[in-house]
Amino acid sequence: MEFGETFFWFVLIGLCAQLVDGALGMAYGLVSSSVMLGMGLPPAQVSASIHAAEVFTTGASGASHLAMGNVDKRLFLRLAIPGSIGGIIGAYVLTQIPGDVIRPFVYAYLLVLAVLILVRAFGRMVPRREVRRVPVLGFFAGMLDASGGGGWGPLATSTLLAGGGQARTVIGSVNAAEFVVTVAVSITFLLSIGLQHLQIVAGLLVGGMIAAPVAAVLVKRVREKWVLIAVGVLVLCISLYQIGFALHRALG
Repeated sequence: MEFGETFFWFVLIGLCAQLVDGALGMAYGLVSSSVMLGMGLPPAQVSASIHAAEVFTTGASGASHLAMGNVDKRLFLRLAIPGSIGGIIGAYVLTQIPGDVIRPFVYAYLLVLAVLILVRAFGRMVPRREVRRVPVLGFFAGMLDASGGGGWGPLATSTLLAGGGQARTVIGSVNAAEFVVTVAVSITFLLSIGLQHLQIVAGLLVGGMIAAPVAAVLVKRVREKWVLIAVGVLVLCISLYQIGFALHRALG
């Protein structure tokens, strides 16, 4: 695709992904990384590009949720600080491993997240118990998010909601904390491998910025089941296809 065509396609992808992410607390990085990995881009560059765009989209999303009164400040701090530490470690590890080695594991990781989203959508096998170790959750969510380009929302939001957290404050706090984590991860990538694919970053950024304020309003009204099913099925199909393709290459 030419620069202009690529830019506008990723504006659309960023807009749709941020609408879902801001309203449900997940899927921006997951959807974006699935598309970019499907294009054959190296995992480290995928994660770096997504996090560069997310510095702005998560900032807009977090500010919108804060303005709407959706942020629990204590929960925000317990997620943001350990999440940033985990994100820095995850970003550093990803840049030290060749793309061909890590790619199958990233696809498997996306497959697990897709299943997690579908399980949540149908409300089955989800334990309802209080999450006591929120900082530990934040640390691992940040690490997985940096290493896969998406995962902060699916892990943090799903776990907290399964523990009985209020949807509005969980989603708002997770989105606000994601901004801090994203800044830490982006700085790590910038210092280690730089920034490439600027047309993709710009497209994701513009689309996400447009959608962020709308998503903060939708969080109070959206019927999440069908959106979760759509995202889960999309990522499930992409990850299964890529795993199958990788196995075919390895065996063929």
